[in-house]
Amino acid sequence: MNYQQFGISPQLVERVKLKMKNKAVKDRVKQLTENLTKGDLQDPSKVHRLVKSAAVILNERLSATQEQQMVQFVITQKIDPKNTFHLIKLWGMFR
Repeated sequence: MNYQQFGISPQLVERVKLKMKNKAVKDRVKQLTENLTKGDLQDPSKVHRLVKSAAVILNERLSATQEQQMVQFVITQKIDPKNTFHLIKLWGMFR
């Protein structure tokens, strides 16, 4: 599935990709996502907190609709952060 199918704009994705090239920002996001489990990424309230926290780190203002679209995207992907195949698939979506 493509992130655009969830209403996430390519412009937002490009801005985030650009900001993630900054080492300090990248390290803060890595710190935020350390120790996440598959269960964490299937819990809507936890994912919502992660999206909000990442938006603050990235200095992105997201509408409630955008936040909800991202939460739905993450939950639908059924991401297992310990599964290399899942991570490669995600990387391929956003490269």
